[in-house]
Amino acid sequence: MAGAISAPTLGFFSVKKTSRDSRKLNNGNLPCHGIRAMRVEKPLEELYNVRVERQVSPERLKELDVSRWSMWKTGKCKLPWDWQVDQLVYIEEGEVRVVPEGSQRYMRFLAGDLVRYPKWFEADLFFNGPYQERYSFRAYGDD
Repeated sequence: MAGAISAPTLGFFSVKKTSRDSRKLNNGNLPCHGIRAMRVEKPLEELYNVRVERQVSPERLKELDVSRWSMWKTGKCKLPWDWQVDQLVYIEEGEVRVVPEGSQRYMRFLAGDLVRYPKWFEADLFFNGPYQERYSFRAYGDD
């Protein structure tokens, strides 16, 4: 009896495609008629490990003792810069555009922002007008 049972051949399962079926494929009636790839770019701050706190409170500034930090001022200019150590910067006046080396994108920081630049970070800094910051160099592990 076991010999009477045979496995089906592929011919039994063939599907005939009619011209009407091919029209359905071509006119977009199928639920998935196209896939679009989406490019998601990470924020530059995340890519370069630059940390920023926006509109820092007076309590936070006092906690960090920002009033005792060194001060730096400039006017409209462009500066190539590299950080040999971690640096914490509080922007008191103006704004800066930071273009990481090799990038065409930029980060923008404004008065009231507290920015931590990591050691060995390299960028061009663009200042559009009067700019003033307080800065502190940080040792490994300081927060």
